[in-house]
Amino acid sequence: MPHTDLDSSLYVWPELIARHPCSGLLLGNGASRAVWRPFTYFSLFEQAQRVRHKPLSLTDQALFKSYGSELFEPVLSALNTTVRINAALAISSSAPLNRYYAIKEALIHAVRSVHIPWRLLPTSTLQHINAELRRYHSVYSSNYDLLCHWAASQSPEAFQMLFDEEGSFDIRRTHTPGTRLLYLHGGLHLLKQQDGSTRQRSASGSELLDGFAVNTPGDVPLFVNESSSDDKLKAIRSSDYLSWCLGELARHQGGLCLFGQHLDASDRHLLEAIKQARPAHIAIAIRPLSEASIISQKQHYAQRFADTPHIPLYFFDATSHPLGAPGLEVEAPVAMRKRK
Repeated sequence: MPHTDLDSSLYVWPELIARHPCSGLLLGNGASRAVWRPFTYFSLFEQAQRVRHKPLSLTDQALFKSYGSELFEPVLSALNTTVRINAALAISSSAPLNRYYAIKEALIHAVRSVHIPWRLLPTSTLQHINAELRRYHSVYSSNYDLLCHWAASQSPEAFQMLFDEEGSFDIRRTHTPGTRLLYLHGGLHLLKQQDGSTRQRSASGSELLDGFAVNTPGDVPLFVNESSSDDKLKAIRSSDYLSWCLGELARHQGGLCLFGQHLDASDRHLLEAIKQARPAHIAIAIRPLSEASIISQKQHYAQRFADTPHIPLYFFDATSHPLGAPGLEVEAPVAMRKRK
């Protein structure tokens, strides 16, 4: 089905993958929402303003505005640098450190309000996701939650080890065997160190999410939350790991499957990377809500790739894909739904 055929028909995933193999998988927020519905939120920055316990103050929001960004990492990094410079110059101002603590705490509560707790994730769900990720040579995730990282930990030997024994990213280790799991926007398990390099946290399981709440200055969480594409790209370019991941997407070879990644204007940098890669074909997951919805979604993607007619687009029913199976969703407890 070429992308000019914008009717309501959809492939079934097993049939499509048999005819048009994909060596890569690009995951978006829709893949996370298929497991945990509370991941359906518009902006973590806005979420941090609404949390009940210690939300972002007006002073904190003004700081983001002055910085021209809704991204947490560059603001926390800037405050972290200011604290160290003040200490070196023997400047006794505590304001930057207080703002660092306040913003980090609001971020912690915002993440906790939307992220699935480890205790609620069935092992069978993680193993199911793990098995599907391992079918690809490269898995690119634009999500910064812990689902893929937790799933990969079920059989870490099947995935490439991109970090050394101390947990630091080492570009010389990027050709080891296994599936490559690349976090295009970082993740809650990654840290940006004071020298700008990237480190993977050593914690696992529930400790990985609980430990994120350790509010100390120094290394800051390396993830790019919701913002404009230009803002995201600026943050990506400031990180050795993130810039390498985006470059790998731009060099992808073979077919590429898009699951839960809508490629909206805020992810224009990902769309341009895909176009630069010129994959053999693109298989795109569509939620079959109605015939009109299917056609609308097809038109959306066709418009995104209108200037690259040489890349065939194939649309399939997302519920026929292992990552979209209806039984994969974990029901949020009523108390958590009310807490938001």
